[in-house]
Amino acid sequence: MFALVPGIALAGLLSAISLFLSSRLALGVSPLIFAIVLGLLLGNLLPMLAQGDRQSGLEFCKKRLLRIGVAFYGINITLQQIADVGQAALLVDFIMLASTLVIAYLLGRRWLGLDVPTSLLVGSGSAICGAAAIMATEPVVRARPQQTTVAVGTVVLFGTLAMFLYPLLYPLLGLSPQAMGIYTGATIHEVAQVVAAGSAMGADIAQVSVIAKLTRVMMLAPFLLLLGAWLSRTQGSSAIRAPLPWFAFGFIAIVILNSVLSLPSVLVDNIKVLDSWALTMAMAALGLGTQLAGVKSVGWKPLILAACLFVHLTVTGLVVTHLATAWLS
Repeated sequence: MFALVPGIALAGLLSAISLFLSSRLALGVSPLIFAIVLGLLLGNLLPMLAQGDRQSGLEFCKKRLLRIGVAFYGINITLQQIADVGQAALLVDFIMLASTLVIAYLLGRRWLGLDVPTSLLVGSGSAICGAAAIMATEPVVRARPQQTTVAVGTVVLFGTLAMFLYPLLYPLLGLSPQAMGIYTGATIHEVAQVVAAGSAMGADIAQVSVIAKLTRVMMLAPFLLLLGAWLSRTQGSSAIRAPLPWFAFGFIAIVILNSVLSLPSVLVDNIKVLDSWALTMAMAALGLGTQLAGVKSVGWKPLILAACLFVHLTVTGLVVTHLATAWLS
């Protein structure tokens, strides 16, 4: 147990810095993004930091702590919130999530010739909840650190672009505040980016967009379960079976528990803080263990895939939102 301390302490230090920067700069950038950037910088400037007595602790953060963090991410969502946002948000969320994942796999594999893990990581980050979804998908698809880092990079680029673009486009789109909130929550990558974009357009849009986004996050658990089952079936009996994503069951259990029980607000707030620490530490550990030379070997194709998915989310998402809100209003 004591062998884990040096690596965990290093990841914890980077996590503290990342959380501080995220809260102080108020740019709508998730602490997960700061953590992987800091980890990449330190891990490549001082590669010995991720070696020796720190390696086992960093591996613990990337694997065990990550899975725990994903499971407890469900504390951010209740079934009541999902019900409050209405059928239109559920419909738009589901259509955009499913279509984005299918397009990511087909374009990535058949057109760009990417491997399955990279295609699915970029797809999950675009379709569900950015870096958190990528980190949750990584153990299921058995991705390499370089593949995961590249996928996170696409979330940073196109999620940030959407965060600034949507408030500029809002007056031109012909959407009501409710519909704009649904569109924002269903198509922007990161929760923090949704909060920033929604707040820039008004409090009413911000509230709807966050609930629509959290509803989309709720779909992470069934996605992981279906993905694990699909990979196990398609790999064949001679291949390594995809691991059972137990943390997806934990995610669902936490959502249900948070919905049916009146948990003290202090407890919920503390769990959210600890969960944010866990996920940020996992991202810092990932960055520390990733060498940029390996990232370069992945090439530009993931970026092209992410760009195509960004266009799909913004254009198709707008059409779907118009149709869904008109049909279910």
